[in-house]
Amino acid sequence: MFVDLLGRTRAKLGLHVHTDLSDGLVSPEEAVRFYIEQGYDAVALTDHWIYGEEGEVEGLKIISGCEYDVGKSDSANGVYHIVGIGMTSDPKIPEDWRNMVKTSSSKASEIIKTIKLYNGLAIVAHPAWSLNTPEQLLQLGDFDGLEIYNSVSEHGMSDRAYSDVIADQLAAHGRLTNLLATDDAHYYDGDQCRAAIMVETTDMDTQGLVRAIRAGRFYATQGPEVHIEKIAPDKVKVICSPCSKIVFQSNCVWSQGRVVRGEQVIEAEYVKYGSDRFVRAEVTDAEGKKAWTNYVTFD
Repeated sequence: MFVDLLGRTRAKLGLHVHTDLSDGLVSPEEAVRFYIEQGYDAVALTDHWIYGEEGEVEGLKIISGCEYDVGKSDSANGVYHIVGIGMTSDPKIPEDWRNMVKTSSSKASEIIKTIKLYNGLAIVAHPAWSLNTPEQLLQLGDFDGLEIYNSVSEHGMSDRAYSDVIADQLAAHGRLTNLLATDDAHYYDGDQCRAAIMVETTDMDTQGLVRAIRAGRFYATQGPEVHIEKIAPDKVKVICSPCSKIVFQSNCVWSQGRVVRGEQVIEAEYVKYGSDRFVRAEVTDAEGKKAWTNYVTFD
């Protein structure tokens, strides 16, 4: 855990990790070792259709998890990967759902409902990599978040790692959701330990973490620190570690003061423009590493 720029205690979580129990290239023990060495406080082992139990290894909390993929590979039919985090027991979702192409969206929706029934978080994985459209995602129901960044999708798979446009399109249609950064580590040749969410918490109990994530008390990052706060009904402020760019994104396609550039920038403000209904912030440091806030709404 560490204390952030605002004096709040945060835990570093990696919530999408694969091992050789499914299609990862290292054992669970080896995977965990990578994350211990990089200072993570908790990880979820999310092998495909194999429920990973909760536990602890050398002080690293293991959060229960599993990835459920449906729809095969043709995005025209709908390809959905749903990561379940923090379930209190194995949901035992039928694995034959994996091959049901024509009903992939309805199966993904049922998976989300089941994960939540078992007190877990249902996260839409790498929607850009999966070529999910906002219309497809709006059919899935009440998922708890989506991956705005997915390391392996950049490092080893198709170079479609960033899902920020999809997230903002959903938000513009009234579906604001929490935004996570994950590794989805498979190869362990550089796709691991590249992304995390930093959760505001002093409670490392699984359900305590689930509540904090569901409430949006975290930021997503490749390294930088970033915080957004509403300081007036029509104004937000960002505080961050030194960066070269701060970008404010909203439902408006253009607005004044959206991008702030410079050297060692550590804060910026944004005033509601026109028909803005929400805003989020993205920062980029001198090395090109990014961090993302969740959404803030305007009255």
